[in-house]
Amino acid sequence: QEIACSFEGHPDNTTKAHLQVLHQLGFKRLSLGIQDFDSKVQLMINRFQTPEQVAQITKEARELGYDSINFDLIYGLPGQTLKGLKQTILEVINMWPERIAFYSYAHVPWLKPGQRHYSDKDIPQGNEKFALYQVGRDLLLNAGYQEIGMDHFALKKDSLFKASESHELHRNFMGYTDQHTKILIGLGVSSISDCETAFAQNSKTLEGYVDQINNDTFAVEKGHLLTDKDLYIRQHISNIMCKGFTYFNTEIPTLIVERLMPLMADNLVQLTGREVSITGTGKSFLRNVCMAFDEHLWERQPQTNLFSNAV
Repeated sequence: QEIACSFEGHPDNTTKAHLQVLHQLGFKRLSLGIQDFDSKVQLMINRFQTPEQVAQITKEARELGYDSINFDLIYGLPGQTLKGLKQTILEVINMWPERIAFYSYAHVPWLKPGQRHYSDKDIPQGNEKFALYQVGRDLLLNAGYQEIGMDHFALKKDSLFKASESHELHRNFMGYTDQHTKILIGLGVSSISDCETAFAQNSKTLEGYVDQINNDTFAVEKGHLLTDKDLYIRQHISNIMCKGFTYFNTEIPTLIVERLMPLMADNLVQLTGREVSITGTGKSFLRNVCMAFDEHLWERQPQTNLFSNAV
């Protein structure tokens, strides 16, 4: 079977030489982490690239034979405005990448010191952040992109859309994929491996990772062995994320039904017999629905309003 190789590049330092070498080694897919083109936002997050740079890299990649190009965009960034986000997405649409990931910004300055060029008041919250998501989503849909599960959009010609249509979509730590495997090997600092019944994460620091590798030991820092219950929950969450519905062989557990009740009241999800399915409105709230199934999440934060933090 032919291997599908992809890599993620930073638009500011990915060169044609990089593209050529990797293409010769079998890479046919390229992902570019754009986030936002607004110069004010870029200054705050300390990440710089221009539309012209991205357009040039995209053009060169296509000329070399890359057949699928993905752009990563983020909504909810510090200093981000509706006007600025609209302009970014219009620039992106003009370049016509096969796939677009439109992620929610996660504010973790304690993990990423580079995220310190702003204060909390600069970060869109609540309705302001959701408005950014809605505007971005509408622009992409109106341009002809198809919504794929959570956070992802693809053109109809792309294999990701075709996998979604045939219910063969799969999701792992890297996002959605049209290739299903039970083995995911993570190489490098902080990477996560998955063998279906267990997760393992490498050291999160370069020094720790290199020391362990140089000592001929595995660089695994932590992991988790999945119980039968974990596997059961994982399958239902995967079904919701990839297919938009899941079916129970027995009655739907009472706790899950109770957690889904507020979402049912808002017409985001439907329960029919033993099936849980996402409504048209609910497509934008897949993460909220999946949270209702996650026992570990509720055990850690049983008294908090978990759903409000999902956008």
